[in-house]
Amino acid sequence: MHDTEYRKGIMYAIVAYTLWGIAPLYFKLLSDVPATEILLHRVLWSFIFVILLVSCFGKFSRLRAVLKKPKQLGILCVTSLLIAVNWLVFIWAVNNEHMLDASLGYFINPLVNVLLGMLFLGERLRKLQWLALTLAATGVLLQLISFGSIPTISLVLALSFAFYGLLRKKVNVDAQTGLLVETAILVPIALLYLLQNIDGSLTHFIDSDISRQLLLMSAGIVTTIPLLCFAASAVRIPLSLLGFFQYIGPSIMFIMAISLFNEPFNLEEASTFGFIWAGLILFTVDIFYKRKKAQ
Repeated sequence: MHDTEYRKGIMYAIVAYTLWGIAPLYFKLLSDVPATEILLHRVLWSFIFVILLVSCFGKFSRLRAVLKKPKQLGILCVTSLLIAVNWLVFIWAVNNEHMLDASLGYFINPLVNVLLGMLFLGERLRKLQWLALTLAATGVLLQLISFGSIPTISLVLALSFAFYGLLRKKVNVDAQTGLLVETAILVPIALLYLLQNIDGSLTHFIDSDISRQLLLMSAGIVTTIPLLCFAASAVRIPLSLLGFFQYIGPSIMFIMAISLFNEPFNLEEASTFGFIWAGLILFTVDIFYKRKKAQ
């Protein structure tokens, strides 16, 4: 039974990160819709979809438990804003020819996770982890000093998702309940935006053909399914192994950006990516060395 659950965990992880990797293809279909409007639909339809899921699985008792804990609600307010920023920047990046920057952001993410673990969870970094972080920082500094630019999109995506993961770990709420509360917090903001842009957002949706309307409504499924697969894998396989699978998503994005969408991959990008990849190789070696030593 244990082996079966372990294999299921690996399958769920592969599905989750593959879906995250190909998500840009979905957002490209909506490239003529403003990023804020796509975010609006992503929040509203995710909220509706998660309510249906929670109803089907009868998990409203978990929701009631969270609502009785002000501290957990406070943390989920912060995570809801972090994930909204992450979603908005990601959508904008994909639809404005910055998929390579988005890819770089999610390559940097595991290294930022290690840094946050040291700063906020009291985790001690091993020598290879320090070296991996140094290489990643060197890549960013090289871009800043040599090319006079900061990979802003990449850093915002990496930092917002890393802090989101850190706070979600601290709040210790299951994926469905957590996402339900987060989207419920964001729904009033989304509705306020809708009311202020009633002639734009609502008209775009109503005047669209049925295929466009279905695409916008699908934002809830595109958001929720990989997140639930991720949650299902996290409880079945070690976090170190799960960390290895997270390279699937940005790798798919990187390949698509260059091969499908012909984004320029010049010396600036190559230098930064080179240092980040070198850091990730050391990071991966460290993970397997630690697992081997533990066994």
